[in-house]
Amino acid sequence: MPKLSKAKQNLMDMCCRSQHLVESRPTAETFLVKQYKKTIKITKAGITRMRTKALMVFKLDEEGNAVYTQDIGDLNMFLSLSEPFCVPATSFPGLYRNIVHFDDFDESGYVLLNASYIGKSSHIYSRSSNCRAPYDIPPQNIVDS
Repeated sequence: MPKLSKAKQNLMDMCCRSQHLVESRPTAETFLVKQYKKTIKITKAGITRMRTKALMVFKLDEEGNAVYTQDIGDLNMFLSLSEPFCVPATSFPGLYRNIVHFDDFDESGYVLLNASYIGKSSHIYSRSSNCRAPYDIPPQNIVDS
């Protein structure tokens, strides 16, 4: 586990946590991703708006132990309301390595897992979204018969 400041621990305690089991077919690795969201607004209609405040990635070893990591290598992870998946950044022009993307009904964004080049261990970019279909579809093998 990473060392967390008291403020970060308190923030995470106030958040709603979701967990995602993500299999990387290209690397045959399995990851556990914990996403922490906090309520930022409740609309007049009683709808809760939430934002991602923290995200932690754990790599599962051969024995099933979850080991915290900030390095998923060349991978990009995609978390949405469909099945989570990974793709190699080098296979898709425009993608950068070591990033987790997320999409939900009212939020989309990404997390730089190792943002040491901007002086942070990780960094979350999040924006409001009114996405009516927050589903990322993994690449498919299409073979002509």
